Amino acid sequence: MVQEQLDERGQEVDRERRGLLRIGLAEVYNPSMVPTLNPGDQLVVRYGAVVRPGDVVVMRHPFRQDLLIVKRAVERREGGWWVTGDNPLVENDSREFGTVPDEFVVARAWVRLRRPPEAGQRSPVALLSWAASAVRPLRSSARSAGSSGRPLSRRLRAR
Repeated sequence: MVQEQLDERGQEVDRERRGLLRIGLAEVYNPSMVPTLNPGDQLVVRYGAVVRPGDVVVMRHPFRQDLLIVKRAVERREGGWWVTGDNPLVENDSREFGTVPDEFVVARAWVRLRRPPEAGQRSPVALLSWAASAVRPLRSSARSAGSSGRPLSRRLRAR
């Protein structure tokens, strides 16, 4: 276990300067990022990572800072990031709350881990299908590049 180091003002010393990777896990609970992410998926995240347009990020909700949400960083605007969910039917994103200040972005998602199939769906075919797609790196969305709005990986959209 790593003990937090504080500077003279009581602020945490940046772990990257201490040579430690700031990696963690986050779980997806709602459908705002479907089809890229489903409820129950786990995300391997990197805290304090540089965010680029198209990245999937974990951030504090602007109206409830105690609530962490997962969104796609679309573009930089005055005042912060414009973020959206990949599910067009869910509007709990910048269309509702505007730009998100940089300090609300907690981490960048790096890898998605799918949960295993339910007990009743554990046929050999289902398990092979799950194993083939269980671990998948998250890439930037083509939407941020101004094209058709489809993610770079069609397999992720199809699942």
